[in-house]
Amino acid sequence: MLESQIIMIKIVKNCYNYRELIAALVWKNIVIRYKQSYLGILWAVLKPIMLMLIFTLVRSFVGIDTGNIPYPILTFAALLPWVFFQESASEGVTSVTSNASLIKKIYFPREVFPITAMVTKIVELVISFGILGAMMIYYQMMPTVYAIWVPAVIFYTMMVALGISFFGAAINVYYRDMSQALPVVLSLLMYGSPVMYPLSLVHKKLIEEQAAGHWSNDLYTLYTLNPLAGIIDSFQRVMLKGLPPDFEALYPGMVLTLVILPISYLYFKRAENWFADVI
Repeated sequence: MLESQIIMIKIVKNCYNYRELIAALVWKNIVIRYKQSYLGILWAVLKPIMLMLIFTLVRSFVGIDTGNIPYPILTFAALLPWVFFQESASEGVTSVTSNASLIKKIYFPREVFPITAMVTKIVELVISFGILGAMMIYYQMMPTVYAIWVPAVIFYTMMVALGISFFGAAINVYYRDMSQALPVVLSLLMYGSPVMYPLSLVHKKLIEEQAAGHWSNDLYTLYTLNPLAGIIDSFQRVMLKGLPPDFEALYPGMVLTLVILPISYLYFKRAENWFADVI
């Protein structure tokens, strides 16, 4: 736990010390990506919107109980942290190899690259928040005082994404298969996260109904080891349901993150000594 806190403090410190470089790289990423695009940065929110529409169509056939929360907004709220995590991790893994020319020219902490990839996605996340706000107005839903948990939930999502990005970026320098495999793994992970369906449905089946017999409680704990399970559920609770986060669902994934993040960061720092030679 202490080591995780030290790692987080060091990451924040590097973000502050190299804030101008990070800002310049973020701006470069945005300009290059959307320079000749007619819709510009609005393309960033098309993915969650299209997924929301597809999931809503699927739900009309299979039926998913969402209580008194309309399914489209519940799913869009799930997709906000999910897409932010998925794209931050995916681009973080390729961030070192895609900046090979900078690495060969000058030295600065290489973790700047995964952090830059994540900060770029924060800009896109803000736009998605605007769409979520519009949907809440349409459905006449007002955030409550529990919305103050949103920054903590997003920060936790950032730590999860960095835990994957640091390790994956270091591996990808030596084995480019990593950048090909990760999107596939994350796509599969989406179905093991409460994106198409609420976490309450999993809780009902495993904890209340004991659908898997004496394995039910263990399977639920295993399910919540996925940090995105607690993140998505917490985001929906504090934004749409007027409830505090479910810490029982958060703790397993949080403990796993606190173990993985320091290991991932230390591996990255050890491997960066040879980035310039290998890349």
